[in-house]
Amino acid sequence: MRATRILMGMPITIEVVDPAEDAILDVVFGYFEAVDRRFSTYRPDSEIEAINRGRLAEQDYSDEMREVLALAEQTRRETHGFFDIRTAEGSLDPSGIVKGWAIRNAATIIADAGMRDFYVDAGGDIQSSGSNASGNEWSVGIRNPFNPAEIIKVVHPRGRGIATSGTYVRGQHIYDPHTPGRPIDEIVSLTVIGPDVMEADRFATAAFAMGKAGIAFIEGMPDLEGYVVNQGGTATLTSGFAGYCTP
Repeated sequence: MRATRILMGMPITIEVVDPAEDAILDVVFGYFEAVDRRFSTYRPDSEIEAINRGRLAEQDYSDEMREVLALAEQTRRETHGFFDIRTAEGSLDPSGIVKGWAIRNAATIIADAGMRDFYVDAGGDIQSSGSNASGNEWSVGIRNPFNPAEIIKVVHPRGRGIATSGTYVRGQHIYDPHTPGRPIDEIVSLTVIGPDVMEADRFATAAFAMGKAGIAFIEGMPDLEGYVVNQGGTATLTSGFAGYCTP
């Protein structure tokens, strides 16, 4: 059972191999819709926009908002400020952390419904579990940032999460928060494998903002592996990344 819908401004694909009712897909896609309604900075009726426009007091924040804001602050501290959801204008934009958080939660919804073999892919960030329909472990292709139709590396996450930050799809949208307005131009793509997709996503965003120093940061983080492609087309891997790759 597989379906793709456009939600949160991106394609979200869910595949469940185990026998399941179609309703599980509706539940999970409904969850992503709810996340978008709460966290989208493009929706004037979202909770995050109510906060940014001063219409919602802190004591009235939802539990989900408190959780995401706390995770964002934790990530800011852990990355020495290279991850920061506060924009140059002073508003909050949690999009750099919400996607991985939502994918992880969606996967938990599926697992709690008794499913063992499935994956959730939102905009290229993926949480998988078990095996695919052929009985093999799930595989994920890393795209060539200079030719997105080409796969340059095949990764087997083995139940871990995988997330990629880069400029080749959305253009320049990640900046060094220590130097407001300075674009990241030394690297074009950085993929992180983490214990789950939320961990992979939040550190991929932060490491990309570090530029060429980001891969060394990932190397030094416990339980994370990374793969970066620089502007010249050279790839650099952390010491354990190859263990997840097809030779």
